[in-house]
Amino acid sequence: MKAIIFAAGVGRRLQAVTGGKPKCLVTIGGRTLLSRHVECLNRLGVSEIVLVVGFAQDAIREAMHAEASTCPITYIVNEKFVRGSITSLWAARDEMNDDVVLMDADVLYASEILTRLLQSSQPSALLMDETVRQETEECMVAAQDGRVLSLSKVLPADYEETGEGVGFLKVQKQDVPSLLNAVQACIEADKLDMEYEDALTTFFQDVRVGYEKIGGLPWIEIDFPEDVKRGELKIVSAIKAIEQRPSNIPVT
Repeated sequence: MKAIIFAAGVGRRLQAVTGGKPKCLVTIGGRTLLSRHVECLNRLGVSEIVLVVGFAQDAIREAMHAEASTCPITYIVNEKFVRGSITSLWAARDEMNDDVVLMDADVLYASEILTRLLQSSQPSALLMDETVRQETEECMVAAQDGRVLSLSKVLPADYEETGEGVGFLKVQKQDVPSLLNAVQACIEADKLDMEYEDALTTFFQDVRVGYEKIGGLPWIEIDFPEDVKRGELKIVSAIKAIEQRPSNIPVT
């Protein structure tokens, strides 16, 4: 399996905290988000990490040079990083030649969350925090009969179950062409300012994508300075408590 991490964005709302660095290099609990990603992926036996970079990419390359990663790192440059995240997914399309897990770089989480996704019996799946109800701009999963209908800030008219999407999507190799076809249609329509999640509706119609519930496990998307504070005060300690359990079994 290959991990593709989207780390190209500017993160304007966090610039007061990051000091001009990408969001993935914000330090919480003494470590950067990116360092935590790499450690977790190494522990789970992921064969390769692809980093989609753009804004302040030299800082990311320098930080990764200091990491003792056990799997190869490939860099893909998204020249259109000021546009929507769909441009990062499209920039990485040639790297999707294996089972992949697509990951937003700005998430702080217990490793058990990613383990639950990669070890899911469902070949293509995402994560859903069923304890969250939409209040502002949460990206929500809508599901019916165990199948994802949409992943968007706008919920459909009809669904059976909902919860916040964590920002990770596992796609088996045979389903990748359907995913890329859905994204390509939006690229060709010049919808470059959209989030890649909003481009996946056709993909979810064509492919059965399941979901794993992670309600009760600690995680947070880092968008605002207050998210960094909450991560420091609450999430890191909760993660440490969770990760005192026995080590996870590597993904095969």
